[in-house]
Amino acid sequence: MATFSSSLKSRFVYVFAINDEWHKDCLKIGESTLDEDEGSFPEPNSPVLKKAAKHRIDEYTKTAGIAYQLLYTEMTVFFSNGEIKSFNDKQVHLVLERSGIKKKIFDKVKGANEWYCCDLETVKKAIAAVKYGKTSLNSSEITHEQTPIVFRPEQQKAIDMTIKQFKKGNQMLWNAKMRFGKTLSALQVVKEEGYAKTLILTHRPVVDEGWFEDFNKIFYDSSDYHYGSRTKGENFESLQLLAKKGGKFVYFVSMQDMRGSDEIGGKFEKDSEVYNTPWDMLIIDEAHEGTKTDLGASVIEKLTKPQTKVLRLSGTPFNLLDDYKESEIFTWDYIMEQQAKSEWDLIHMGDPNPYAGLPAINIYTYDLGRLMNDYADDEKAFNFREFFRVHDDGTFIHDHDVDRFLNLLCKDDKDSLYPYSNEKFRKIFRHTLWVVPGVASARALSTKLKQHPIFGNFQIVNVAGNGDEDEENADALQMVNKAIGADPGATWTITLSCGKLTTGVSIKPWTAVFMMAGSYSTSAASYMQTIFRVQTPFTYKGQMKTDCYAFDFAPDRTLRVLAEAARVSSKVGKQTDEDRRVLGEFLNFCPIISIDGSQMTPYDVNKMMKQLKRAQIDRVVRGGFEDGALYNDELLKMSDVDLIDFKNLKGIIGKTKAMEKTGDINVNQQGFTDEEYEEKEKLQKKSKKELTPEEQARLDELKQKQTQRREAISILRGISIRMPLLIYGAELKDESEEITIDNFVDIVDDTSWEEFMPKDVTKEVFSKFKKYYDPDVFREAGKRIREMAKAADKFTIEERIVRIATIFNTFRNPDKETVLTPWRVVNMHMGDCLGGYCFYDNDYKQMLDVPRYIGYKNVTDNVFSTDSRILEINSKSGLYPLYCAYNIYRSRVEAMKQKYGEIGHAFAQSLWDATIENNIFVVCKTPMSRSITVRTLAGFRDVKVNAVYYPDIVKEIVNNQPIVANTIRDGKHFWHINNEENMKFRAVVGNPPYQMMDGGAGASAIPVYNKFVDVSKSIRPNYISLVMPARWYSGGRGLDEFRKSMLTDHRLRKLCDFVNGRDVFSNVEIKGGVCYFLWDLKWNNKCDVISHVLDSNAPIMDQRYLQEDEGDDVFIRDPRLLEIKKQVEKKRSAFHEDTFDKMVSSMKPYGLRGDFFKDQKKYNLPRVSDNPIPGGIVIYGLGEKQHRVKKYAPADYPVPNKEGLDKYKIFVPRNYGSGKLQDSIFKTYLASPGEICTETFVQVYSFKSKLERDNCNKYMCTKFFRVMAALRKQDQGAGRDVYAYVPLENFTADSDIDWQKPIDDIDRQLYRKYELSSASVNFIESNLPELKTA
Repeated sequence: MATFSSSLKSRFVYVFAINDEWHKDCLKIGESTLDEDEGSFPEPNSPVLKKAAKHRIDEYTKTAGIAYQLLYTEMTVFFSNGEIKSFNDKQVHLVLERSGIKKKIFDKVKGANEWYCCDLETVKKAIAAVKYGKTSLNSSEITHEQTPIVFRPEQQKAIDMTIKQFKKGNQMLWNAKMRFGKTLSALQVVKEEGYAKTLILTHRPVVDEGWFEDFNKIFYDSSDYHYGSRTKGENFESLQLLAKKGGKFVYFVSMQDMRGSDEIGGKFEKDSEVYNTPWDMLIIDEAHEGTKTDLGASVIEKLTKPQTKVLRLSGTPFNLLDDYKESEIFTWDYIMEQQAKSEWDLIHMGDPNPYAGLPAINIYTYDLGRLMNDYADDEKAFNFREFFRVHDDGTFIHDHDVDRFLNLLCKDDKDSLYPYSNEKFRKIFRHTLWVVPGVASARALSTKLKQHPIFGNFQIVNVAGNGDEDEENADALQMVNKAIGADPGATWTITLSCGKLTTGVSIKPWTAVFMMAGSYSTSAASYMQTIFRVQTPFTYKGQMKTDCYAFDFAPDRTLRVLAEAARVSSKVGKQTDEDRRVLGEFLNFCPIISIDGSQMTPYDVNKMMKQLKRAQIDRVVRGGFEDGALYNDELLKMSDVDLIDFKNLKGIIGKTKAMEKTGDINVNQQGFTDEEYEEKEKLQKKSKKELTPEEQARLDELKQKQTQRREAISILRGISIRMPLLIYGAELKDESEEITIDNFVDIVDDTSWEEFMPKDVTKEVFSKFKKYYDPDVFREAGKRIREMAKAADKFTIEERIVRIATIFNTFRNPDKETVLTPWRVVNMHMGDCLGGYCFYDNDYKQMLDVPRYIGYKNVTDNVFSTDSRILEINSKSGLYPLYCAYNIYRSRVEAMKQKYGEIGHAFAQSLWDATIENNIFVVCKTPMSRSITVRTLAGFRDVKVNAVYYPDIVKEIVNNQPIVANTIRDGKHFWHINNEENMKFRAVVGNPPYQMMDGGAGASAIPVYNKFVDVSKSIRPNYISLVMPARWYSGGRGLDEFRKSMLTDHRLRKLCDFVNGRDVFSNVEIKGGVCYFLWDLKWNNKCDVISHVLDSNAPIMDQRYLQEDEGDDVFIRDPRLLEIKKQVEKKRSAFHEDTFDKMVSSMKPYGLRGDFFKDQKKYNLPRVSDNPIPGGIVIYGLGEKQHRVKKYAPADYPVPNKEGLDKYKIFVPRNYGSGKLQDSIFKTYLASPGEICTETFVQVYSFKSKLERDNCNKYMCTKFFRVMAALRKQDQGAGRDVYAYVPLENFTADSDIDWQKPIDDIDRQLYRKYELSSASVNFIESNLPELKTA
């Protein structure tokens, strides 16, 4: 319908920017008409003004495809002295020009005379100046760096996609390559969403400064936002105060710092405020680093609240992708970047290309394995570690071959294209990074390069060294920059590194990286991080770096990594058109040239597709069979019967203690048929706008079905993670035979199946689910595990051990009963107790390539002498015997070196074989345990190993200890090694089983580790060193006699105690902590006690007898607590006071068991009521959901034991906390006459009055009372004996303690009464937190 429009329309000014090289650092100020004029005066930046401005800007930018960012809009009318006035954009231009602001001229952009080199704040001040009648700005008003960032299209897409995803979910992953601008873009999400509390978590503390700088770029105009960290901006306390006043903040922390907090089981009482803050957003920078470990996952879980949005940032998130749905991942990779670079000129008609400075990567592979086949292993990867191995004097063992290699790089061969073959190439590779296997090899290579006729002309910068990478990267960076100098065209450098400068830093003049380290199994993440170091933009004297290079000498490794990096995620065997397209694009922008002799061949898609299969298999193996690729699409086609089977399996798997929570299987949501699968694919290809409501509903339905697969996989995980170890150890009659999903059950004997698989998952049960495993993936993954183990047989003894340990690191611990002692723990335990050559650093955090020596006088040399016999009493993995065998082997090697000098590989191998045949003896619980142990010690070689399967060894040790000891000593009949029937062992070592199910209700079990200690003593070795739970310190079920024998045994030479069991077994919680010890037959003295307590980073050393006084029946682990005990007992004796346990009941104070509420008929007692009964009895106990509840009974109820029924008393839970001194969970229940309890509680009684009861309750809440109880409380148990060291006070009005005072005052009275030292008081006050209710 025709209409008239107003002839008078309002005007407004707008400011925008374009993010390209031409328009960088300048803004356009224009003016336009507001068509939607209703006579109002819209506020600056109002939606109506933004809409009108974008319409105007689009008129002259859209046809050119120019991306811009609108920064500011404002009406030209304003009020001044009561009058309506106006201004125009020309007046603003004039103020800027008169203020000295430079104008930029562009011939290709309309309105070219409206661009000014200034920031937005300066433009706003110029507008204000016009309104005030000023014609210029003074210099203090002109700023240059306060203009909003103009985001590139892909950055804006990431921001928009994340904001949209956060409206329906709480997690997002940015898979964005280095130099994408993740920091700025992530902070923009915070700003646009207005998040009040944002936390940045990173594995790299050094990036704090970068985040701080980018924070100021994003929030320069937001005074209500604040930044904080340990070194930048505000501290956390200040940020909290600002938040109370309405402020918002972004806080930066490091993963290393957060892992040390006691909030997640660390040693330090810190960061609790950070953990307990309700974060709106958590940004995890470099999310692929350290976040998938148990500790890293615990940190993230504790920080993430129900409302927290979690954004993970990574350039190489290959280990994270499977955890996210497609809608939760934004991707910007190398291919996309290079596509944008190549397409820019076509779309933008000559505008400056913002991607022009990003060089293209070219990868060249040289097959050194063929040129020097002595160093190629069965994994078809060049063995760099062996190739660059050095003597003790620091020279190369394979010196001649290293010379050959260096000369090869300089060989002038036009067909082979060696990088240093002529002057032209050397200029291209003037500054390069060489990644080598280790510090020693870097040092030796540095020396050799300096002496080389070609490389001697380069300055060699060796940044390889020990220490923390984050701290030393800055120094290494300075070394390289100093060597390159101010004029890179005048210098020549080669930087040698074994880790430093390969992540997180950029050296602009580098043009190539030489990959001379790693193996076939090198992770794609670390590989890509390293080669992208050389892609940093660099311009020198008008010339731009357009190409950079990566040289790799292990072609198979190169292709596997790059296939994974290309993000092809199809199933093995399915080579789809999409896969081929992705790989084709990757090869287009990242050509891979294979140089083999004189043949130079570019890799094509077909070769890459073959490598994809290997990459996928490798990921399944590295992930310990937790990868979804292990399963086939049958999981999408489940019938009702299948779904019921899964529900039943979930009930079984749920019994394993370490299982992750699994989703529910919904019988009404089956998987896909083939037709549905195709239907979903078609629907997903449509955009949301193209989908009809019916199609969208159908797509949602199909997506819901797909979740069934994920839920089923989470259930099958409980079986799958147990498979790799069994495959590793399996003994096949014919090694050419393959292990398949069909014959898997046949290679595992029934006894071992029962031991290693979840309880009740029989072979018959498993047969129902094997159809869901992809047979090709299973077969190839199994083959890969065995190939890795087989390949290790060719290495030196040291490198083989590292390889075997690496394989074991991929195996998962299914539950507490199937714990595989990690190689780290074996080294930690043996290194602390027996010494010897240890494969970990001083903190037992990093594995060493060259083991370090730990020596203990009169122990180490004796245990590991060449005539020693060492016994592991219950092996599952063979890692304890591996450690011991290596140390005896080293004794043999040193003896041979003194005779013959350096020894060769074959001779070294013979010494190893002699060691495992004559010195190492292993008892195994199952036949498969024996096979695994043999594989660990001897590999696939035919060598005698003294590993024997002892049927029912746990039951036999519990019931027939003397027979077991005699059997194990029998060399003739048991070991079949000699005619000795009473063999002498030098040492017994290991990690025995901890408990055995006793057939009782629920998870009833009895400890058995004590029995293994006893039988070890019966074997009569010189030394015993075992690791076990620390619960025995305070006795308990089946442990009282053992505790007594240990406390009075002066042959205990060393005891290493860990209050937090996760300091030893990081992925298993062991209540009460863990200990390991050294028992020495000839020792008769005090014991070295090393206490790893929670409040100290360093262990506390002490020498003492474990039983200080004859009457002591518990071991007090912390010497500071021991001092408190002695002092209190001295004063208590002087006061003639009794102990508090005299007031505490035994178990079942009223004769009612813990499950009484569940079934009263079981105990021939009448039913109780959920509702109060007037004049009746109140009963405290445990309800159905393990909550403490009250039930009711009539006054004449036949209570089995009525003592205390008519008295005032206090009920205390019989189990609470974990045994740590820092436990804050403790709750008392004040009970009156007529109230009783089940054995869920113990009873403190009896009081003559309510006042006495209440006074006693106050006493029980003091820190003094709790610390005295903690002396005997080693785990969650809190029976009567826990209170045996607590003084019994007078709770009447005549007491020497004023009970009417607050609890902290009562504490001070008690400290004075018992004359505790200031050190003891400080210890109590700093370690015992305020109480929380249980």
